[in-house]
Amino acid sequence: MRWTPRLRGAGTVALTAALLGGALAIPSAEADTPRSGRLTDLVNPFIGTENEGNTYPGAAVPFGMVQFSPDTGHNTGYDHSDTHIRGFSTVHLSGVGCGLGGDLPVLPTTGDVTETDYAKYAAEFSHDDESASPGRYQVGLKGGIDAELTATKRTGVQRYTFPATDKANVLLNAGQSLHKTVQTKVEILDSRTVRTAITGSGFCQDTKPYTLYTITRFDRPFKTSGTWRGSTVTEGSKESSAGDERNGAYVRFDTTKDRTVEATTALSYVDAKGAALNLRAEGGRSYDRVTKAARDAWEDRLGDVRAKGGSETVRRTFYSSLYRSFLAPNIGSDVDGRYTGWDQKTHRAKGFTYYQNWSLWDTYRTQAQLLALLAPRESRDMALSVLKIDEESGWLPKWGYGTVETNIMTGDPVTPFLTNAYQQGLLKGHEEEAYRALRKNADGVPPAASAPVGREANKEYLAEGFAPYIKGRPHAKPGDSDYDHGASATLEYALSDAMLGEMARDLGHAGDAKRYLDRAQNYRAIFDGSTGFFRARDAAGAFTGPADPAKSEGFHEGTSWQYQWLVPQDLPGMVGLIGGKKAAGERLDSFFAYEQLLKDPAKTAREVWVNGPYDYYNADKYNPQNEPDLIAPYTYLSTGQPWKTTDVVHAALTLFTDAPTGMTGNDDLGTMSAWNVLSSIGVFPVQPGTDTWGLSTPVFERVDIRLDRRYYPRGALTVKAPGTSDTQRYIQSARTDGAALDKTYLTTDDIRDTRELSFTVGERPSDWGTSPAAAPPALR
Repeated sequence: MRWTPRLRGAGTVALTAALLGGALAIPSAEADTPRSGRLTDLVNPFIGTENEGNTYPGAAVPFGMVQFSPDTGHNTGYDHSDTHIRGFSTVHLSGVGCGLGGDLPVLPTTGDVTETDYAKYAAEFSHDDESASPGRYQVGLKGGIDAELTATKRTGVQRYTFPATDKANVLLNAGQSLHKTVQTKVEILDSRTVRTAITGSGFCQDTKPYTLYTITRFDRPFKTSGTWRGSTVTEGSKESSAGDERNGAYVRFDTTKDRTVEATTALSYVDAKGAALNLRAEGGRSYDRVTKAARDAWEDRLGDVRAKGGSETVRRTFYSSLYRSFLAPNIGSDVDGRYTGWDQKTHRAKGFTYYQNWSLWDTYRTQAQLLALLAPRESRDMALSVLKIDEESGWLPKWGYGTVETNIMTGDPVTPFLTNAYQQGLLKGHEEEAYRALRKNADGVPPAASAPVGREANKEYLAEGFAPYIKGRPHAKPGDSDYDHGASATLEYALSDAMLGEMARDLGHAGDAKRYLDRAQNYRAIFDGSTGFFRARDAAGAFTGPADPAKSEGFHEGTSWQYQWLVPQDLPGMVGLIGGKKAAGERLDSFFAYEQLLKDPAKTAREVWVNGPYDYYNADKYNPQNEPDLIAPYTYLSTGQPWKTTDVVHAALTLFTDAPTGMTGNDDLGTMSAWNVLSSIGVFPVQPGTDTWGLSTPVFERVDIRLDRRYYPRGALTVKAPGTSDTQRYIQSARTDGAALDKTYLTTDDIRDTRELSFTVGERPSDWGTSPAAAPPALR
């Protein structure tokens, strides 16, 4: 099956109407694979390419360094509503909110090379001649050129089919990308090979620069070539260097007889030697062979989860989300193990693969846990890579891109990321090393000379129990500032303290454990009893900003309404502050517009909850499009109403559709996709940074999960919910390997010891999971 979505047409209108018209359609059980037998045929890479999902449709392998995808003019790469392609570039991140990557856009053209700005030489295309599947992308360009892309871990392979002409060109644009280009160099080494060095900077704001090295090898000699700098094209030139201006090379072929040109581009974040080694190790294979290998890699990865039941649309959105969950973090080391550390020096990974690209404020809530479950070996290496950042640069990351810190987002997301790795058993032999790094991070602030901001407001937080909100305070370093978001930073610090306290207690650091778990109660310091909501405090300790929680200030990408449930370490305490379970339940019902939701889940999700992909403020309702609310539906597990968790989760799942607009907000390196996967299975990390998984009704009748025996000795987990549907969605009872399960959560050890988790479902809520002992416990 080849996905060829179209912008217009009766079929599209009918499909959209069907998707928007109701809740999840879950008919009787169907086969778990399409007729082809391949799970990859259920993946639609175009999901999220419109309405600011900011995904990309191009070719990649799981966690690969290369993401070979078209750029259409959108600031993050590809937008399905655009009609021109500027080039196929080698680096993309799924769902980022600002321009990042897009290095070395390559575009096939015909005729003379007269224009050097890719916004002007961009090629028109139609979605009628465009297709994508895991590891492969194809598009027909106006003028009769067909472009096909595929990838290995460290290379992108391209095949262009030109019309019959003696002026078939491939443009390699080093000087333009999705962010700021600082310095570039292009070299034509011989009649088949072009090399570049690209130094770039920026992600929402300027950052320290990084350098990407590329080498492109064509499958046959080009007949002529040249370079350009600025607007000047020089035929026959072999080299060109530039600062922040256009700079590139072109190569020309005669395709009057042989119309096909193939090329392989290898990357390295270390040096030109690294790119050449990666090319030698992973290049030299035909486009068709690489495409098959990429598809097989994805088939193997997706095959770890076999879902049965549910409509075909639900399974398509599920497997598409599973696919996106495996796109990042990305390999950062070359085939010889070398990588560029955050000290900008070359290191060699020994016994592990080095990874990079850390959207931690997002991924610590969902994706890190999903990868720990389904890809524990890679997750281990990812955690070790984060520890290497601390070892080599002196501090743990917050939002790392490539070889640099960007300081985007706030709080202390690295702590729950690493404590999750510890709790999932991924840090064996490195526990104390990780603890020392986290302790330093939790108790200090990075020096002024270092790039990271860390816990920027830690001095005040440790002294007063809260991070102050100081409006208009100049930023000490590029990126976001915790002082701009003091209220939410306080909640994030306290959450991280709780997770670190758990780790400290496990490792026998009793004094530290008490200190951190006491600090985990600091969420209380910003609770305003007069309003019954969290509220920012200024530097003097006074509550500041509007008293109306829907118009509150000091919360990052959200309001007090949306942050009120971000206390997973102590929901019983939070419920007590509000006034008890009854009062908390009423507030949750208002937050989710619960009565409206019961009447029309999909309409409530789209018309009451969702107000636009970047509309974070002035709201008193659930925002399923952004990270602060991801855990909120599971709060009902702590108020004795677990069936309402299922109602809200299933309504939110309707926002994921099999269409370009089918993402709910930015994907943020797989965060939203992982939410969809875990919530669809019915097992969700309700206390990120611990080993606690909350339960809700699966949307599938059966899910068979293949697990790595190194970390999960039983090697598999099956989740069953026979008869689950829109009407039969309420858990009546649950069992693990036949034994009654009364609690609404499992631990990772439970998962290791369980072969089958089964639910009996019915049409009405039951008393399952309603006792106080059934809820996920507070961390104390």
